[in-house]
Amino acid sequence: MSEMGPGEYFICGGFGGICTVLVGHPLDTVKVRLQTMAIPKVAGESPLYRGTLDCFQKTIRNEGIKGLYKGMGAPLVGVAPIFAISFMGYGVGKQIFGPSGGKQLSYLEYFTAGAFSGIFTTIIMAPGERIKCLLQIQQGPNATKVYDGPLDCVKKLYKQGGLASIYRGAGATLLRGKL
Repeated sequence: MSEMGPGEYFICGGFGGICTVLVGHPLDTVKVRLQTMAIPKVAGESPLYRGTLDCFQKTIRNEGIKGLYKGMGAPLVGVAPIFAISFMGYGVGKQIFGPSGGKQLSYLEYFTAGAFSGIFTTIIMAPGERIKCLLQIQQGPNATKVYDGPLDCVKKLYKQGGLASIYRGAGATLLRGKL
C-alpha cells in the first residue's frame, strides 16, 4: 500500500471535518450553554439548566432541533479547511520529520508531524471558535440578539476592534491544539 499524498490527506481531512461538525455541534452547543449560564444570585433559585440532558430537552422544546445547531455555519465553513490543512500538514510533517525510505516513524516523529500539522490550523480555527461561541450563547426565544448570524458577528467584531477582536483567544487556541 502506497503512502497518501498531500492532496489525498487534504480531501480526507475536509470530509472528516464536515462529519465531525454535523455530529458534534449539538453537544458543543449544550457544553457552551452550560459553561456560560448565569448562576442564580438568590438562595433557592434554580439555574437555567440542571445538567446536560435538561439543557438538550429545554433547547429542543424552546427552539426546536435547529437550536442545537445554532452557530454551526462558522465551524462548518472553518472545520473542513482546518481538518484538510491539518491532515495535509500531518502528511507533509511525516515527510519532513520522518525517516526516508518508507521506514516506520518513531513516536517522537509522529508527535512532531502531528504538532507541525496543527500550527497552521489556528489561523482558520480561532475566528470560527469565537464566532461560534458568541452565537451559541444567544439562547431562548426572549434573548437579546446581538448578532444576526456569522457574517453579522464578523462585521460587528471587526468594527469593535479590528482583526484583534476577531482573533481574541487565538493564543489559547494554539496552545490547546498543541498540548
